[in-house]
Amino acid sequence: MSLKITILLLLVTFSTFAQKIKVPVDTTSTSTYSVTIKGKTIPYRAELGFQPVWDESGNPVATLNYTYYSRTDIKDDQTRPLVISFNGGPGSASVWMHIAYTGPRILKITDEGFPVQPYGIKDNPYSILDVADIVFINPVNTGYSRMLPNEKGEMPDRKEFFGVNADISYLASWVNTFVTRHNRWRSPKFLIGESYGTTRVSGLAMELQQSKWMYINGVILVSPTEIGFEFEGPVEIANRLPYFAAAAWYHKALPPELQNKDLLEMLPEVEAYAVNELLPVLAKGGSATTIERAQAIEKTAYYSGLSQKTVAQHNLAVPFNYFWKDLLRDKEGLTIGRLDSRYKGLDIANAGSSPDYNSELTSWLHSFTPAINYYMTQELNFKTDLTYDMFGDVRPWDRTNNNSGADLREAMAMNSNLHLLVQSGYYDGACTYFNARYIMNQININGKFTNRMDFKGYRSGHMMYLRNEDLKNANEDLRVFIEKASKNIAQGAKY
Repeated sequence: MSLKITILLLLVTFSTFAQKIKVPVDTTSTSTYSVTIKGKTIPYRAELGFQPVWDESGNPVATLNYTYYSRTDIKDDQTRPLVISFNGGPGSASVWMHIAYTGPRILKITDEGFPVQPYGIKDNPYSILDVADIVFINPVNTGYSRMLPNEKGEMPDRKEFFGVNADISYLASWVNTFVTRHNRWRSPKFLIGESYGTTRVSGLAMELQQSKWMYINGVILVSPTEIGFEFEGPVEIANRLPYFAAAAWYHKALPPELQNKDLLEMLPEVEAYAVNELLPVLAKGGSATTIERAQAIEKTAYYSGLSQKTVAQHNLAVPFNYFWKDLLRDKEGLTIGRLDSRYKGLDIANAGSSPDYNSELTSWLHSFTPAINYYMTQELNFKTDLTYDMFGDVRPWDRTNNNSGADLREAMAMNSNLHLLVQSGYYDGACTYFNARYIMNQININGKFTNRMDFKGYRSGHMMYLRNEDLKNANEDLRVFIEKASKNIAQGAKY
């Protein structure tokens, strides 16, 4: 038999026995466990499921993979809070907060958040499962969630899913179905989102309230994006400086009189300068006097750890990329991370205007990816050839008409029981803590939401919970917030 014929026969054999990867459309599997939280044993059920997204004709056009944790020793869940959790991207799976923040099982990392081998999973002694049930949801094309073909094999229009408002619309319907299926209409409900997930949950609060008549008790924004508020030009430039100062302080790159202060003692000084002095100079532009400009250059360099020459050459507007590349360029020959500036990177050349790679994201992906794949297949027993997409194909993403922040503000005005918590890491250079405070001020534009809003900062980055001390503190802050937002609901939603 010739080699050509042998290869042909092998191809026929493989095509006969190979099967197309199957995507579960509407299934669940459950298992029971226990975890010790704050010294108490908490029994719980883990439900790994797939729930469809339907079109107007009732045909499934996608299926979303979720993991739902519910405490099993609660007889009546009508007062038991439900936390509905999303990550961001857009295009990111729910893996990050799932196995590193609020869930009952978290990945093995060092106390400062760096990966260790062998990769694996351990109990989370700080999980909020003691006070609330949690569902982690993967939007379309993230995790195991997928679009579904119709009877002709045609995929749905991507515009139905991949955009600010499309995302909010279909997820609101999906959440409505989930709450109905799991009999959670009576429960207090909380939305938590991280990064782009903050845009998602800000819009969902209004969409669920007004289109599904599902009122939310609390929204938690973890490392928030702009959520539709625009702050460009002088405001955006001035808002960078407190983050620059925090990152420089961490790397001991500030003058001694600042470096010798505690971070939280130093930052208010920088914040006041940025708003009260730097911002007016930036707004003046070319009309600023020579003295005003020189003083702004000197102070910006003083608070950022950069040289006056660098600040002057950038006209006071040093880009983030340049800061990450330049802060330690002469001191250590290393770069610092974008999402968490505690991380350092090594570029091939010291010259340049931006780092070669994101040192923190490289680290995270190498620890999270093995952990979630092991956890799903070995502990939750989901056997599949599907790829768990940490970052899925959701491009192009329609960002037009992003009114999510304004919608959250309106939802809070209409629902007097709706509370807001913002959590940020001081070393996050992608969604800075000072921008988060600015966003809160835009939501609280009339000053009447102050008693329903809280800000919590942490000495870490975008995923502040990776640092063990902040994992503990951030979860405790969630407990306090959930209790606060649930406290007076029996008295009715009224002003």
